[in-house]
Amino acid sequence: MALVQLRHLVQARSGDKGNTVNIAVFAPNAAIYEALVREVTAERVKEHFAGWVSGEVTRHKVPKLLAMNFVCRGALGGGGSATMRMDNLGKCYAANFMRMEIEIGDGLELSQT
Repeated sequence: MALVQLRHLVQARSGDKGNTVNIAVFAPNAAIYEALVREVTAERVKEHFAGWVSGEVTRHKVPKLLAMNFVCRGALGGGGSATMRMDNLGKCYAANFMRMEIEIGDGLELSQT
């Protein structure tokens, strides 16, 4: 088993609406998708964004696309003009998400990023 940052395994994109952020993550193959399903839970995402996400995190699996979508409520300090944060947009969440580390089995194909 190896500890690897998500940035070496997947692609992700995020966005926001009000005080909610969604993060979509896409695996390049079924083996990596299975590792994501096992390792990247709603609880782990909430822990990863401790201090940033105050509400519930919900995970939605999209197995036919080898993807998952995380909906993070209470993620923007009130959202839009209600927050005191310098960057109150959800688009930066995907880059931060890619720093999360997960355990993967030996022999899984890693990307060249």
